[in-house]
Amino acid sequence: MSGDPRVEIGTADEVGEVIRFEVIPHGDDACVVTVIGEIDTMTAPALRAQLDEYLPTAPLLVLDLSQVGFLGSAGLAVLVAAKYDAERSQHRLRLVCGSRIVIRALEATGLLGLFDIADSVTEALRPTA
Repeated sequence: MSGDPRVEIGTADEVGEVIRFEVIPHGDDACVVTVIGEIDTMTAPALRAQLDEYLPTAPLLVLDLSQVGFLGSAGLAVLVAAKYDAERSQHRLRLVCGSRIVIRALEATGLLGLFDIADSVTEALRPTA
């Protein structure tokens, strides 16, 4: 860890009851956004807002999905859009799936190969050759 403070972000409305975010900056080069909960039609806009906030400023954004209990089509659409947004800005989006639920959703839709996947946050933060 970089020693930077952990920032917890959630909302007080009903969306905040099913999804929560923890954001940990790693210096100027990387940021880890951990998603906790379900990503569906109701919560996908909250995920999009998080990605819109951190993708432009972090050359590497690690999206830790290991605590996601459901990933629906609206969430998948947000992930695809974020990947293309990152590429347009010459930044990287790296996913830590960490659960069969997330892997299965990506596999079933043929999207798994589209993303840079890491087995852990530690691996995702390592520089690539």
